[in-house]
Amino acid sequence: MNFQKTFSRLYFCAVDDKEPFMKYAGELYKTQQVQGLMQYEQHLQINRLQHITAVARVAVDICEKLGVEAGSAARGAVMHDLFYYDWRDGINGKWHCLHGYKHPRYSARNAKQLYEQITRKEEKIILRHMWPLTVMPPESVQGFAVSLADKYCATLELLYSKGIITAEENV
Repeated sequence: MNFQKTFSRLYFCAVDDKEPFMKYAGELYKTQQVQGLMQYEQHLQINRLQHITAVARVAVDICEKLGVEAGSAARGAVMHDLFYYDWRDGINGKWHCLHGYKHPRYSARNAKQLYEQITRKEEKIILRHMWPLTVMPPESVQGFAVSLADKYCATLELLYSKGIITAEENV
């Protein structure tokens, strides 16, 4: 499968309740707090909801291919960037250059407020998804899956925004 088709399926296919990540994190994904992420630009031409959707799709696919439990990866992926500000501006225009280091804590705090049943494993997935930028590596296969999916998706998003890859129609 080429990058165009992969990119298009990850970002521009409508989310279906039968998708693997939705069977694990569908209720979370459909909340107003998560759907509201659509208003925030993530990586240039991609909004944050598109980004977390793609990360969840990839992370669950990795876990299923490895034969490990995928639910915690799905939920961690859906909540890994659960912050409500434009990261280019920061909060009140302060510390945006430290966003990569700080937003996992904001996302984890927001995740706990949104999803009271969050497990310690899911919280760690959120807190450690920015590794290796942050020092603490993921502790689980699911955490590594989300961290790797996040980097892969961010790379695709930047390639798309620079016109290096394009989206296919009719995927």
